[in-house]
Amino acid sequence: MTPSEMEARIVRYGDLQPCKTAFIDAHTPGSDQKENFTIIGGGVSESADQHVHISIPHGFNIGAAGQPPKCRNSLHSHRTAEVFFVLKGRWRFFWGRYGDAGEVVLEEGDIINIPTGIFRGFENIGTDYGMIMAVLGGDDAGGGVIWAPQVIEDARDHGLVLGQNGKLYDSKKGESLPEGVSPMPVLSEEELKSYPEMTPAQVVGYGVRRYNDLMALAGKKPVLVIGETGVIRDKPGFEVGFLTRGSATTGMHAHDRPSVLMPVRGHWRLIWEGGEAVLNPGDTCSVPAELQHTAVPAMTGEASMYHIVGTDDPAGATWLK
Repeated sequence: MTPSEMEARIVRYGDLQPCKTAFIDAHTPGSDQKENFTIIGGGVSESADQHVHISIPHGFNIGAAGQPPKCRNSLHSHRTAEVFFVLKGRWRFFWGRYGDAGEVVLEEGDIINIPTGIFRGFENIGTDYGMIMAVLGGDDAGGGVIWAPQVIEDARDHGLVLGQNGKLYDSKKGESLPEGVSPMPVLSEEELKSYPEMTPAQVVGYGVRRYNDLMALAGKKPVLVIGETGVIRDKPGFEVGFLTRGSATTGMHAHDRPSVLMPVRGHWRLIWEGGEAVLNPGDTCSVPAELQHTAVPAMTGEASMYHIVGTDDPAGATWLK
């Protein structure tokens, strides 16, 4: 693989193309300034305007959400895993039918694996524009978003209607539901009973790990953060690893499927048979299957990176035992 071929598989942070109309709450006050990014795979965007940077199937999707201070993402649920790590800023994650069952604040580098089947949202509570990076289970990312009923109702009041085909229609642009397409129905009270109100101990204890703790765990060898034997025990169809300067190695290795490198701190030199490239915080690199490669810090200072690779486990509900 030539350097130019590898560069085509690196999505630079500064080259990310946002979509401001990705979801049904795009006009709802408080959520109308958020930006959605689909980096690898189509994600769960409901907008035809969404740009997909890399469409190669990986068994999971990589995306991101960028929001100014006090901007929030509305309550929704997923059928497959939704994992976030904070790249920039300070974020509040909240959950429950009305978002009041619990909440947790995450700082830069922290990671959360939010259990499937609960309504969740998130808000930038920092002082600057913030960015969280996301991993969604499955090539189809679970087939779309399930919104809390009040989100659909609020959006309708501001001109956006979601069709049963999973696409948005904006009355402010003169759009309407096509013939034969019905509005996405809201969940009934009976259906809502299957969405549990999990406690903070359940969500935080199970799915939150702090950056500084991961730095300690990965001080001498990489740590499996999410996986069957990870510090977060789950089998979402992918594994998430974490490495630091102390656990990086010059030894080359390869995977039997594409893997993804996502630096958090520091600059990393990706070395493979055929060339080198430097990865920076916020960059996302898709390494091809069977390519011998390694990554080591490119300069002094703190260095950390998340690593994602698919598994043979089917993407589905959170694996809790």
